[in-house]
Amino acid sequence: MIDTVRRRANWVIVVTYLLCLLLSVWPVPSWAEPYRPAWVVLATVYWCLFLPHRVGLLVTFSVGILLDTLTGSLLGEHALALLLVAWVTLKLHLQIRVYPWWQQTLVVFGLMLLYSFVLFWVDGMLGYTQGVLLRWMPVLITALLWPWIMQLINMLQQRYQVS
Repeated sequence: MIDTVRRRANWVIVVTYLLCLLLSVWPVPSWAEPYRPAWVVLATVYWCLFLPHRVGLLVTFSVGILLDTLTGSLLGEHALALLLVAWVTLKLHLQIRVYPWWQQTLVVFGLMLLYSFVLFWVDGMLGYTQGVLLRWMPVLITALLWPWIMQLINMLQQRYQVS
């Protein structure tokens, strides 16, 4: 019975990440591109907050490399940014989990600033430039989506007994 629950739990985590990767590369109109949330960051923050013993730095690095491959960016760019977000989240997960949803939203906003700054820094080193709206609007959109995404994944976690 316990083995079945663990397989089901792994399935939910993997599907969550696959769905987030799919949403990250799904084609959208050019006007909607600046408003695309960082889905993988949301999933990483959630799983590192609520299951730090199951989703850690190795999983985060692997997902980051996969995101780099799918988006065609410099190999390791998203992986580095996700690793920093996951590391901060894992270090502070006990404190963040007890915050009310609005304080968690502020923490996610800070984590998204860190994530976007790392991407901005790496792109700047490579000489790539992007508009301000395209670079920083996902930070705000992702933070504002946090309460709903947290509730949705929390329902999945409870439904499939992920622990």
